[in-house]
Amino acid sequence: MASIWETFVNYREAIWADTLTTLYMTFTTVGMAYIIGLPLGILLVCLGKDGLFPCKPVHAILSFVINTVRSIPFLILMVSLMGFARLVVGRGIGPTAALVPLIIAAAPFIARMVETAINEVDSGVIDAAKSMGATNLQIIAKVMVPESIPALIRGFSITTIMIMNFSAMTGAIAAGGLGDMAIRYGHMRRNMDIIIVIVIVIVIIVSLIQLLFNFLAKKIDKRIT
Repeated sequence: MASIWETFVNYREAIWADTLTTLYMTFTTVGMAYIIGLPLGILLVCLGKDGLFPCKPVHAILSFVINTVRSIPFLILMVSLMGFARLVVGRGIGPTAALVPLIIAAAPFIARMVETAINEVDSGVIDAAKSMGATNLQIIAKVMVPESIPALIRGFSITTIMIMNFSAMTGAIAAGGLGDMAIRYGHMRRNMDIIIVIVIVIVIIVSLIQLLFNFLAKKIDKRIT
């Protein structure tokens, strides 16, 4: 245990810098992926069989694309998108380049999560809004999304943790962050202590994220006493 603490003290500046890099990749990805995934999830619900404007062909195509991207292992997706990342951000390695595969991997996951959250909304509330003459846009903005917020917040924590795990894999393409540090200082130098320290740091961050979003969900969801 003493050697692990010494390792932390010796590498504390590098650990802090790479923790910030990991948080940058994680939360930037979450924000951008939600901008893409939230409307996609709403579309999946609205285009479905019992949706506000059902359209089976479009729903089938959208579902197929989302399922296809979700089924690709992240490591393969990350490596295959290095050229595309270079085209988008001007470089194929580094934390900013890693955002490209992270966002593409996360957006379909978020879309399915949003679809599930909205489908859990009581259909009676939506029917009541329809009977009062609400437009589809009003139903989406004032009924579907607000009623699903507690579930979305819980899903937000799951998504954030998943993306943080993915960001650790980006160390394989020298993206920086804790995963990159584990490879360079731990694996390549056969230093198990630094790997243990990095795992502890990640576990602490993940636990704090989970606690924060559970707290927010309970505060927002009036059904929870």
